[in-house]
Amino acid sequence: SAPAAPRQRRRGGGPGVRCWRGAEARAGLGFRPPAHSHSDWIGPPDKHSNLRPIIFYVPPDESALERRLREARQEAQASNQRFWARHNRAFRQEKEEFIYSRLKAKGLELRDESGQKATLNAEEMADFYKDFLSKNFKKHLQYNRDWYKHNFRITFLMGQVALVRALRRQNW
Repeated sequence: SAPAAPRQRRRGGGPGVRCWRGAEARAGLGFRPPAHSHSDWIGPPDKHSNLRPIIFYVPPDESALERRLREARQEAQASNQRFWARHNRAFRQEKEEFIYSRLKAKGLELRDESGQKATLNAEEMADFYKDFLSKNFKKHLQYNRDWYKHNFRITFLMGQVALVRALRRQNW
């Protein structure tokens, strides 16, 4: 089945951004924008990273500088995807282990007699969240440094591309 009609949003004077929906989008497989599209396409959140993937539009007359900008954006997206997928996987695993160990210490099972999943109270979970954040502080600090590097590079390239385009419009 074909995905539902895309929604189009405009960014500050730039090309449109389209969102895709439907079974292909949810599966994250096989989606390709239509050949006539001149927009970046943004998908639904990834099930591992919770980030929305982007398929970047590649104009047929893309300059070397524009290609560098697009590739920098793709590299930043891939880096973010890898970090958050790993981080979320570790978070879920450590959370399950924490809950299991606390329930076991209380002499409880993962499921109660009615089959419902046993839970911990907010204070107990707050201990887990605090410990997890403390344990991963250096990873988050490095991620933030890398994020700023990516974004400064992208911003610099965007400025260069905007300047070249403005000069081109002025016939320089």
